[in-house]
Amino acid sequence: MGEEVSIQKNWWQQVRGYISDVRVEMKRVTWPGKQEIYGTTVMVILTTFLFGIYFWVCDQGFSRAVSSMLKFFLHRG
Repeated sequence: MGEEVSIQKNWWQQVRGYISDVRVEMKRVTWPGKQEIYGTTVMVILTTFLFGIYFWVCDQGFSRAVSSMLKFFLHRG
């Protein structure tokens, strides 16, 4: 019984210590400003659109290539 109390207390102390450490570390964090958030958001959106266009063009090219090969080989026989 005595061991259970010390284990629970030890567990609780560990949790409190962890939360305390998290608070200390969060005070050290340098949070981005509005301008930095705006800039990175715009870059992510532009990059997403550029990759989307790139993959759409690749998809169209592969689709036409496969269709052409199928048409060529299936209508040959």
